[in-house]
Amino acid sequence: MVNVALRRPAAPPVVLALTLALAAACWAVAAWLMNGMDMGVTAWVTMMAAMMLPGAAPAVASYARIAGTARAALLFAGVYLGFWALAGIMAYTLDRPHGALAAGVVLIAVGDYELTPVKRHFRRRCRENSGSAIEYTLCCAGSSVGLMAALVAVDVMSLFWMAVVTVIATAQKLLPAKAAIDVPLALAIVGFGLVLVIQ
Repeated sequence: MVNVALRRPAAPPVVLALTLALAAACWAVAAWLMNGMDMGVTAWVTMMAAMMLPGAAPAVASYARIAGTARAALLFAGVYLGFWALAGIMAYTLDRPHGALAAGVVLIAVGDYELTPVKRHFRRRCRENSGSAIEYTLCCAGSSVGLMAALVAVDVMSLFWMAVVTVIATAQKLLPAKAAIDVPLALAIVGFGLVLVIQ
């Protein structure tokens, strides 16, 4: 019975709604874990899923439309979530006290990366929703890696900063690059890094 259901045509609006519902559930779990001050590996994995799923929802729906089955959409989302679960485990491993100097250096590097052709390439590829699940995941990782590194570097574990990073990462995945927005953002990140280095 399950196999028959998975082979049925997947309606993109339903897939989009389910993906966003999963993202909302991850936000609820992350908030609950953070409220209980449980910042273990489960919290990091859940936070990564909560932050990265909203930007991928249109791609999962698009893939469901192209592939035509719920199984294909599920596999696509599974590969994407699996990657970010591993990223959450890595972030948890790296989330140790490292001082203002190290955090500042990372933020300066992140701000510089935001303006590189490599970042623009990954943003464009991620926005095109092209290729396999692995290709899409790697391109979106290339688009978001700087923001995730900044979050780990400054050790900011709050729903507010999670929301800020989610909005920026989602906008960068779905919208074309605009210098009027991207340059001030990158300069702000570099400026924050310089403040940490100098103090």
